[in-house]
Amino acid sequence: MRRGVLCCLLLALLVGLSLPAVCEEDDDMSILELTEDDTLVLMEEDEEDPNGVPNIYEADGSVLITISATGDLTIGGDSRKRTDIFNDELKKQGGDISFTMRNVRDILMADDLTIVNFEGTLTDSTYVPSNKKNNEFLFSAPPSYVSMLSDNGIEAVALENNHVMDHGESAYEDTKYALKNAGIVYSNSTETGVIEIKGVKIAMLSYLCIDRWDSLRTQVPKDIEAAKKEYDLVICSFHWGYELAYSPTQNQVDMGHLAVDSGADLVLGHHSHRINPIEKYNGVYICYSLGNFCFSGNSKPSDMTSYIFQTRFRVKPDGITIQNEGFRIIPIRISSLTNRNDFIPTPLDKDTAIDSLLTTLTANSHVIRKSGSTFKKTGQTLEYAVVDYPLTWAGE
Repeated sequence: MRRGVLCCLLLALLVGLSLPAVCEEDDDMSILELTEDDTLVLMEEDEEDPNGVPNIYEADGSVLITISATGDLTIGGDSRKRTDIFNDELKKQGGDISFTMRNVRDILMADDLTIVNFEGTLTDSTYVPSNKKNNEFLFSAPPSYVSMLSDNGIEAVALENNHVMDHGESAYEDTKYALKNAGIVYSNSTETGVIEIKGVKIAMLSYLCIDRWDSLRTQVPKDIEAAKKEYDLVICSFHWGYELAYSPTQNQVDMGHLAVDSGADLVLGHHSHRINPIEKYNGVYICYSLGNFCFSGNSKPSDMTSYIFQTRFRVKPDGITIQNEGFRIIPIRISSLTNRNDFIPTPLDKDTAIDSLLTTLTANSHVIRKSGSTFKKTGQTLEYAVVDYPLTWAGE
């Protein structure tokens, strides 16, 4: 026991344990608190009062979990190029990597779980695999940039997309190590991400679907069914579809429905860099594309609108009954500026901008196919597309 704490114990005993005693040793503070049964409890400054633990239960005894999901989070630059628009902006912002999250941090800190698609690498390696040498974009960021996630309420990432291998297998291992070391849960096609919140066990599965549709039609149901035996909630993330498309393909619809039929409780999609409609299929939400979030691949994308998807699950006292409590979206622009991308996701506050985003979602509730460089409607609508996109929770 430290000498300062011992002194406080003696002081508390001398005064008959009538008052809490505060002791100071260097700059660390500890508190001695007398509980109702005369037990003396030593608490460090950052510890919770055992009698003041936040109540996680609702009035009916259930547990309510709020989950946020966003699209592509791509930070850093391309080691092959002299110019690096992301790190140039970082210097302008005083070198604090958390500048990116300053306008959405409160939102992400207020939920129970935030999931993003981490599209890039956390590595110091500049190695470029032979199959990547002709790629237009390669992404890497120093491992220390992981604090952008851990310091701003982002607890989990989908790590299955077409940029996680930009610098090879070794850099991919660097990325996983940096995430794990920072306490960030990741998932890919072979590793399930697991997190427990308020006693509810959540499994996260992630898949890159490009050119893998046939094998995934077998793998995905097996993975989901196995996860459902061990965990309360199963969330599937899919990297799929066509870049710049505002609607899903038939393959996406079929895979999304297959995931739900296999037991998934939420389906999250990304890759198109554009927002896509949401379906509610058999009571489960399928977000076909969450667009971009914090995206360093372009200094001025032609469309900088996106949204944060939020949904809630209520777990009843029996621990078995789980019901979805609806969803809301938070419309955002991926930049705090309108004339260029400064990588700071910012909630939209103008009605005209919000209305335009909502119109984009409702107007694209159909299935598309690609014909040359254009997208064409197949004539099939999204049968289960949601009609309304609420901006607030039901009842608020």
